[in-house]
Amino acid sequence: MALKKSSAQMVADARARIEEIETADLIAMVDDPNVQIVDLRDPRERERTGFIPGSFHCPRGMLEFWVDPDSPYFKDIFAEDRKFVFHCASGWRSAISVDTLNDMGFKAAHLKNGFSEWVKMGGPVESKD
Repeated sequence: MALKKSSAQMVADARARIEEIETADLIAMVDDPNVQIVDLRDPRERERTGFIPGSFHCPRGMLEFWVDPDSPYFKDIFAEDRKFVFHCASGWRSAISVDTLNDMGFKAAHLKNGFSEWVKMGGPVESKD
């Protein structure tokens, strides 16, 4: 079965429209109180590989509902006046997610190459929530 658009094309299209943050730049912002890092990975990924200190965990499947103030699932953290930077493992899910959020009117950016590059570059990692 041929798809109208591949997942790779969706990621490429999203990346052309959103703000991407390089790993070294986000490592430098990790303690900035005006920046909120949001982890979109599955809970098992987070448990297995650790997470960025201070990051907020928002499973990808709940993102649009947690961000929407009219949703019964809204999370107050998303009403804060901060720069939101989303990430996943490699930057694919977060690129599509941030593109969707921008379409909703929620301004956000994403970690270009994800948590895997964060770890390779020596970014801080915690292992217990």
